[in-house]
Amino acid sequence: MTVPVEGSQNPTVPAPLLLPVRLNGLSQLAQNLAWSWNREARMLFKEIDDTLWQELRHNPLLLLQRVHPERLAALAEDTQFCARYDRAMMWLGAERSDEHTWYARTFPELRGRPVAYFCAEFGIHNSVPIYSGGLGVLAGDHLKTASDLGVPLVAVGILYRNGYFDQHIRVDGWQEDTDARIDFNSVPLTPLPGRDGAKHLVTVNTFGRDVHIRVWKMQVGRVPVYLLDSDLEENHPDDRPLLSKLYSGGPAMRLRQEWLLGVGGVRALRALGIAPAAWHANEGHAAFMMVERVRELCTEGLAYTDAVKRVRNCSVFTTHTPVPAGHDHFATQDVLRCAEGEATWTSMGITPEAFAHIGYHPESGSGVFHMTSASIRLSRRVNAVSRRHGIVTREMSRSLWNNRPAEQVPIGHVTNGVHLATWMANPVMKLLDKHLGLAWGYSNDPALWEQVLTLEDEELWYTHTRLKHALMRRVREEARRAFAQGGLEATQLAGAGTLLDPHVLTIGFARRFATYKRADLIFRDVERLRALVTNSARPVQIVFAGKAHPADNPGKQVLQNVYHFTRDPRFEGRVAFIEDYSMHLAHLLVQGVDLWLNLPRVPLEASGTSGMKAALNGVPQLSTIDGWWEEGYEGSNGWAIEPEVDNDEGSGTARRLYELLEHEVVPRFYDRDKSELPRRWLLMMKHAIRVAGQQFTARRMVEQYARGYYAPSILGDALPDDPPTA
Repeated sequence: MTVPVEGSQNPTVPAPLLLPVRLNGLSQLAQNLAWSWNREARMLFKEIDDTLWQELRHNPLLLLQRVHPERLAALAEDTQFCARYDRAMMWLGAERSDEHTWYARTFPELRGRPVAYFCAEFGIHNSVPIYSGGLGVLAGDHLKTASDLGVPLVAVGILYRNGYFDQHIRVDGWQEDTDARIDFNSVPLTPLPGRDGAKHLVTVNTFGRDVHIRVWKMQVGRVPVYLLDSDLEENHPDDRPLLSKLYSGGPAMRLRQEWLLGVGGVRALRALGIAPAAWHANEGHAAFMMVERVRELCTEGLAYTDAVKRVRNCSVFTTHTPVPAGHDHFATQDVLRCAEGEATWTSMGITPEAFAHIGYHPESGSGVFHMTSASIRLSRRVNAVSRRHGIVTREMSRSLWNNRPAEQVPIGHVTNGVHLATWMANPVMKLLDKHLGLAWGYSNDPALWEQVLTLEDEELWYTHTRLKHALMRRVREEARRAFAQGGLEATQLAGAGTLLDPHVLTIGFARRFATYKRADLIFRDVERLRALVTNSARPVQIVFAGKAHPADNPGKQVLQNVYHFTRDPRFEGRVAFIEDYSMHLAHLLVQGVDLWLNLPRVPLEASGTSGMKAALNGVPQLSTIDGWWEEGYEGSNGWAIEPEVDNDEGSGTARRLYELLEHEVVPRFYDRDKSELPRRWLLMMKHAIRVAGQQFTARRMVEQYARGYYAPSILGDALPDDPPTA
């Protein structure tokens, strides 16, 4: 017997699913994205139809819509499947309570006092394409870990109906961008009604015109995510697409998006009856969230200076980049025009000049409203995302404190981490289950991670080899599918990875294609690299993936340069570019390559979490010493290119890179004993896992935020406030 699972007939939300009564809870499971990091839940969906599961890139809603009803009926009679289903449903039920979580034990007095987390993008799962890269994926890992630990986070972002973009590489190597429009049948979103049945929940005025905002809810474990949407008939036609596409339309569109995110996000939480005790702005895109809260307090009768103090006291701001172009800034006159319709500064009881000063940066001048500066002025607790980034950020921010010494600038750091259950491959986790016990994933004990060094070489190598073969199979299958659908020409097949060999040392480079990340630096000396790649006894192959920002033509040129080498017959098909980089592909790459390559120009890499993800899977990193690698590099877990050889041209870095590959990396990988095992390489793999597990998980990161930022923001602390003075 099948029954319809409750759902709306509204064409913008998923239609009801027909499921056997015994398996009726599969819909609930698919609607909470926590399934994506629970091994039992993932295996449950995989077992329904493995082929379809792979084809749909692990999207359970689509799987349940497309699987044959007879298959579900058979599974409802399968004792083993039903037992697994019951365990998954029991776990899902436990996810609804925070009673036994780390946060409840550590801060029992703070239970039920939410922390609002604002971010312009969230990378939670491949099926919800509202992220562009590192910032969004980091935010997604933050939410997942907050759920695991029971931190009472409520997240606010934007529902980009057109997503970021789908990437297609032309034959000449130029990136083409097409909208990745969200299919509402495939994402776990619930629209929240407004008053009297209205579709919109709140209204925000921007540039003199009201914009009505609908709010959608997405559940990420224990964390609700509220996503704002302006595509409503009651809005002016020019305003309907304001929130439809991530990072598009230039400064004018970005300003409107960030105004709606900040102001609309605060109002949405108020309308939902949520009263955050602390507020976290993840990057400067969310600065207007703090501005709106100052305005609220002033309208309640508080003086402007007192309102600013109160907002500062419970606000946290995280800055993510030392690259100046990464800090949003707008013409001051445009911000004033944007805010004028809300009578923002009038409500605050201040002049337009005083309002503009919120975003004043001494090095930019009064004509620029600097979102990072605004965030720092309105947040008492500010942090960078690695130790090195903290040093750079304090130096960059000195002028906000009238050029006091950098070490006295009150900006700290919380080094990023990655969500272990999302990024560590199932086979690796099973190996650790066997050797460390089933509770290893819940432990912060460094001594436990030391036990990784006792893993059996044979088992670790077999596990890694399986993951490497899985990567190669998927790459070939994707190339075959693209060719069959007309997305690839025959001349592009070799460059798409069809000739990759799972027995060859495989280097992975998968990043956003920005110029400072230097994806093409490895091609600086073509003949020297060709000798490495085509060595018949000890060959090397390289897999690239990543997108350039649609407006970043220099980044696209770097990508095009890399792509040309994939078609160069001198490299014998051992250089590949896998297009349309996404979280799904990222999983395969960080789990399946042998070596992770990272070559940012120092000190422009704030953190660089991709290397952490690779390390959790036993993949060592070769990198310049920047971001997290300054803290993570121990000599036993990878290779480092010393800062003194780096320069703007990259010649010293390239030379050192070739030396390391020729004399250390390649010999270590191919040095095999009688059992055909690379014992020295395996030891480095173990150390990679050990260091990443001890220091670079999101659990460590979120615990640091909770102890050092969230709890003090709620409870207060004895230290005097030290706001900017410029």
